[in-house]
Amino acid sequence: MLKLIKNGEVFSPDFLGKKDVLLAAGKIAHIADNIDVSTNFAPVEVIDATGKYVVPGFIDSHVHILGGGGEGGYKTRTPEIRLTDITTAGVTTVVGCLGTDGITRSMKSLLAKARGLEEEGVSTFIYTGSYQVPVRTITGTIEDDLILIDKIIGVGEIAMSDHRSSQPTVQDFAKIAGAARVGGILSGKAGVVNLHLGDGKRMLNFLEEIINTTEIPYSQFVPTHIGRNKDLFEKGIEYARKGGYVDFTTSTTKEFLEEGEVKCSKALKILLQSGVSPKNITFTSDGQGSLPLFDEKGNLKGLTVGSCSSLFPEVRDAHFQESIDLSTALRTITSNPADILKLSSKGYIREGRDADIVLLDKKDLYIDSVIALGKTMVRNGEILVKGTFI
Repeated sequence: MLKLIKNGEVFSPDFLGKKDVLLAAGKIAHIADNIDVSTNFAPVEVIDATGKYVVPGFIDSHVHILGGGGEGGYKTRTPEIRLTDITTAGVTTVVGCLGTDGITRSMKSLLAKARGLEEEGVSTFIYTGSYQVPVRTITGTIEDDLILIDKIIGVGEIAMSDHRSSQPTVQDFAKIAGAARVGGILSGKAGVVNLHLGDGKRMLNFLEEIINTTEIPYSQFVPTHIGRNKDLFEKGIEYARKGGYVDFTTSTTKEFLEEGEVKCSKALKILLQSGVSPKNITFTSDGQGSLPLFDEKGNLKGLTVGSCSSLFPEVRDAHFQESIDLSTALRTITSNPADILKLSSKGYIREGRDADIVLLDKKDLYIDSVIALGKTMVRNGEILVKGTFI
């Protein structure tokens, strides 16, 4: 059935004003000031968006859809994500990854989980590999994974400057980036390398050396957890001002913030004030990943679990608490990840793009309704589509 969203104020994420949006066959078919529905036309579901903002569906490009963790033994392996964990957060596209545990959680299982979530109604992509180097792939090489497997759009998350990494050299990272670049070029994909940044003193030094001594450009890398501590954050500002992408993790804890982690909404304001392009900044949730707390000797003291539900609240805080215009704040979870990851049908409310849309209450910016590929998943805060296992 056709869907017509009427009377809403549209952010594409650029503000378009009051517009009607027609959805057909899972796509955005037409956008106009007013779209009339003829009584002799095909059946049309009309959604009244009066008092609502109409924005692109959110892209969460770093999610442990298969579960993560394990730093405290088998019992600390976090659970797989459920469909409703995603949709109730306003997320319509997820990029799945492995983390510390690339042994008991395999790439084949990650791919199967991604396909299952897509069957349930959201769009999915994945990275090949995990923390470890050499990178464990499905086909045997990074290039083959990118070229031959539709859902694989890059490599990651590979650990850097972290006691849990396999301590690869600069040359190791350069070879991974080179393979990802060639695979991306030949497949028409982004071929980015998603890098987990830990608390180590090397921070972004390896990336800077690769960029300065090889032909690999800044655009090949997406380093994440940049707000982990103040030193890394300051390095991240310098890196981003030179043209690099920086990603900030919205899932956090009171302890992390007290120990110096920079809140995502605050980080966005500082970056913009520092002259960083608003197109180079993304937020991701690290959903279902563990948030481990280690002592000074690297021993696990405790952990919690990341959640997709942390993603949009940081955008809301950026707008209300940091006075960042909504269009700019929304870019961190819509157009920016779509452009960086070359997801050509995502991230914008434009004719011909996928019908991934979120309706927000104008007053408080709470998620009211979520439409994924033209199907209403959440309506007026009520879950309409549940996953296979609820």
